[in-house]
Amino acid sequence: MTSIKPPPFPTAWLLALAAWSLPAAAQDGPQARLPLAELTAGMHVIHAELAVTPEQQATGMMFRRGMGANDGMLFVNEDAGVRCFWMRNTLIPLSIAFVAEDGTVVNIADMAPRSDESHCSAKPVRYALEVPLGWFAKRGFKAGLKLRGGPFK
Repeated sequence: MTSIKPPPFPTAWLLALAAWSLPAAAQDGPQARLPLAELTAGMHVIHAELAVTPEQQATGMMFRRGMGANDGMLFVNEDAGVRCFWMRNTLIPLSIAFVAEDGTVVNIADMAPRSDESHCSAKPVRYALEVPLGWFAKRGFKAGLKLRGGPFK
C-alpha cells in the first residue's frame, strides 16, 4: 500500500481559501466581503480579508467607502515577486505593508485615494497587507515587524 503525502500546510491553506472564495464583483462596484483571517502585529489584531484569486486581487478595496479601524485586506500570492499597487478606483486612504513568506514586513507605504502613483515592495514578497491609513505609524510599526496568524503561523 502506498501512502500519499499531503501538500505542505501553506499550499493546502491557499487552495482551501481559493475554493471558499466568492467570485469578484464587477469592476464598477466593491466586491463582496472575502473570507477572513485573524492576524496579529504585536498585541494588535487585524481582521484581514483574504484576496487570493486574480479577480479578487484586481478588485481589492476598490469602490469601498470605508473600513473598520482594525480591518485589512491580505493579498496572497503563490510565489514571491516584486508587488506594486495603485489606488485609481480606491476611495479611502490606505497604508500597505509588503510582507515576506515568514510574515516579516519588508517595507510600508502610505497610499492616497484615487491615485495612479505606484507603490512597490522593496524586494520580492508573497503578501501585501492593506490597512487604514496610518495604522502602522500610529503603533510605531516599521519594516522588520513580524506578523502572525493566517499564513504566518
